[in-house]
Amino acid sequence: MKIALGSDHAGYRYKELVKALLVELGHEPVDFGTHSEESTDYPLYVRPAAEAVAKGECERAVVFGGSGNGEAMVANKVKGVRCALCWNIEAARLARQHNDANCLSLGQRLIEQDTALEIVRIWLSTEFDGGRHLRRIREMAAQESGQDAWEIAREG
Repeated sequence: MKIALGSDHAGYRYKELVKALLVELGHEPVDFGTHSEESTDYPLYVRPAAEAVAKGECERAVVFGGSGNGEAMVANKVKGVRCALCWNIEAARLARQHNDANCLSLGQRLIEQDTALEIVRIWLSTEFDGGRHLRRIREMAAQESGQDAWEIAREG
């Protein structure tokens, strides 16, 4: 699977660790930067990673920062991206099972390194449950396009 990576300086170390993990697991990381711990602005790196998912150039993305909050906010502004900020394994599992999250945001300052790597493993290996959750994904997509999500909800 092609996986986009984007990070600011505060998430750089975890980005590099996850990049190595992805290669180890047989995935193809696409690194949008940053490429050092020199202070920089996360939107410059996170937006292109999220856009790669929206354009179909990458199947998923992982974005990194100090807390992961701003990175998730930037990614979620890209139409078609469902970025989940995860601090634990169960959140990562549910983000895939229930929300079909195609982007994961991690905060290097808030998560232990081993936990962050396990979150990525779980997020990559967990399938979307579909079923009743699919309707909610369709409702989100409708809202992104300015449509009335209630029409989809009424369809069942």
